[in-house]
Amino acid sequence: MPYPMFDRSRLKLKPLSERVHDMQLDEVLPLSAAGEPFADPALPQIAQRVARARAHDAPVILMMGAHVIKTGLSRFVIDLMARGIVTHVAMNGAGPIHDYELALIGATTESVARYIQEGQFGLWRETGQINDIVAAGVRDGLGYGEAVGRSIVEGSFPHSDVSILAAGYRLRVPVTVHIGLGYDIIHEQPNCDGAALGEASYRDFLIFTQAVSRLQGGVLLNFGTAVMGPEVYLKALSMARNVARQDGQQINLFTTAVFDLQDLGDDLRHEAPKTDARYYYRPFKTILVRTVQDGGESYYVRGPHAGTLPALYRLLVAAR
Repeated sequence: MPYPMFDRSRLKLKPLSERVHDMQLDEVLPLSAAGEPFADPALPQIAQRVARARAHDAPVILMMGAHVIKTGLSRFVIDLMARGIVTHVAMNGAGPIHDYELALIGATTESVARYIQEGQFGLWRETGQINDIVAAGVRDGLGYGEAVGRSIVEGSFPHSDVSILAAGYRLRVPVTVHIGLGYDIIHEQPNCDGAALGEASYRDFLIFTQAVSRLQGGVLLNFGTAVMGPEVYLKALSMARNVARQDGQQINLFTTAVFDLQDLGDDLRHEAPKTDARYYYRPFKTILVRTVQDGGESYYVRGPHAGTLPALYRLLVAAR
C-alpha cells in the first residue's frame, strides 16, 4: 500500500528580500586581505607538493564545504583556478546555494534558529530557482555545477565576480556538486525534481572520478568537508584504481591534505581504534590514512579557514 506523502503545494515561499542575512557582500575578502594570523610547518610542504604537481601537469583537486564561501574566501578559490593552480573544485550541495545567492543579491546565510521556529527555513523563492536551472542543464547534457555556473554567467547576476561556479564555467575548470537528497534547502521546494538533481550530481561524480583517475603525482586538498569529501573521494578513488590496475598502472603516489578544526592528536599515520571517537571522523581515516598507505603522503592543518586558506594561497602564489 502507498504511504502518505507531504503535499508541497501547500508551502508558502517568501522572497529573499524579506530574509535577514547573516553574511553580506562586503564580508567576501579581497585577495589583499591578510586573513587571520596563521602559521603551520605543514603549509610550505603542501605548497611545494602543489607546485610540483602542476609542474608535471598533475591535478590539484580542492574539495570544500560551504563554510569556505560563508567565511568570505571565494576570491581566493577563484584566483587559484584562474592561475591554473587548482584544476578541479568539488562542493557539497550547500556550496552552490550560497554561491548563487551571493552572486544574485550580494548576501546569503539565514539564521536556522530564527527561521526554523516559524517554518520558513529554506523556503525562499529565488533560491528555489536552482532546481529549475539544474533540470534545464540536465536536458542540455550538463552536470550540476556547470548548469548553475552557466546560469550565473549568462544571467543578470550583479555579483557574479564572487561566484566560484561562474568562474569554473568561464575558465573551463570543473566545479562539481555532490548532493544527498534531502540535505539542502532547495529540496524543500515544490519545484524540486529529485530525478533531475540526482542525474546532474551523478554526472558530476563521474567527472570528479575522471579527475581522480589522474591523481598520480597530484594533490587532493580537503577544506572542511567531513562527510561529502571523504566519501565521494573514497568511491571515486576505488573506481579509478580498478581501471588503472586493469591497464597495469597505479594511483598510489599522491598527496592529501585536510584543513579542519578537529584535534586529531599527534599520530596521523594510523587510524584510531573503533573505541576512539576519532575513528568515526572520516577525513582522518579515509583521507589521511587509508587511501595513502601504499605510497602517498598526507598532512593535517588545524585551524579556521579564514587563517589556513589565505596562508596557503600566499605560499602557492609565491611558488608559481
